[in-house]
Amino acid sequence: MTHLTMPTDAPPMPALMRANVLLEPGTIEMQHLPIPDPEPGGVVVQVMTALTCGTDLKAFLRGHPKFPTPTLFGHEFAGVIAKVGPGVTRFREGDRVMSTHSAPCGVCYYCQRGQENLCDTIMSSMVLGAYAEYIRIPERIVRQNMYPKPENLPYREAALMEPLACVVHGLEGVTVREDDTVLVLGNGAIALLHVAALKARGVENIIVAGRRAYRQRVARAIGAAQTVDFTNETLPVQIRELTGGRGADLVIECTGQPHIWELAVHLARRGGTVIFFGGCKRGTTVTFDTERIHYDEITLRSPFHMTPRAVRQARELLLERRVDWGQLITADYPLERLGEALDQLQRGDCIKFAILP
Repeated sequence: MTHLTMPTDAPPMPALMRANVLLEPGTIEMQHLPIPDPEPGGVVVQVMTALTCGTDLKAFLRGHPKFPTPTLFGHEFAGVIAKVGPGVTRFREGDRVMSTHSAPCGVCYYCQRGQENLCDTIMSSMVLGAYAEYIRIPERIVRQNMYPKPENLPYREAALMEPLACVVHGLEGVTVREDDTVLVLGNGAIALLHVAALKARGVENIIVAGRRAYRQRVARAIGAAQTVDFTNETLPVQIRELTGGRGADLVIECTGQPHIWELAVHLARRGGTVIFFGGCKRGTTVTFDTERIHYDEITLRSPFHMTPRAVRQARELLLERRVDWGQLITADYPLERLGEALDQLQRGDCIKFAILP
């Protein structure tokens, strides 16, 4: 592991940090808050890059049940360790790191059965606050889901490890041949991370169905063989034409819209698989054709979150550099212009923005 040597005459750390606080939906305030101290086994990371994501956008626009306001927010990040707590042995101050914002407890019913993504406390213990100069990371994350960041991996790409780990987890257990046709529904950041992950696994025939020209260009640049614009009425015909009348071997739904969930089942071939990755609003219901699912033997999967195993695999993918991950980051914004970045993200002609303290 490479350690950075801090100059002996380096100025002391400031007492306060700049941090974006979501006061209520639609209102962000830059505040000066005390820099946190690490807990035993934990660290404090100086954030070098934080990335925007759809979850943060939803919290900004209409609130989020897991983000009671006022709250710090932002959870995709990479940086440099500024402080280490008692008992930390794997890292030192000055280390470049990449990390997630959550980790399983390791002892609950689900963790004991290898379903760490469903851990009883993984969501209640998650860390928010990457849209700030510093963020405190607890022991369970440091121990399981924090890794050294190689010098040749840019911080903005290292910060993709968390969402990529969710994608990797979603693809676990799905057999994908290199000659399969994979249809990705949607062309937002998560959809394009699926494209990049599949391309890195050697899949060539990836079709992305979406509606924004900029995102479709990025989809092709990172590995999509074809992109199609669609309506609910035209897409089944288009997919049949592109697959010899069969349908896609694997369909990945990334929009989180109930009517697209329902449509996805009709786009897979007989014996195919549908992954429902995009989460719909709470209380949403969908209706499926049981004859289609049963007699055509369609496999339905609904992955959630990530496991430490998926985090390790995501990091390996980033380090292999088989795709240009940087193309998923449209532009940089300084910390004080987070609101502008989220406004731009809402308009949709972008993928992700890097927020730089």
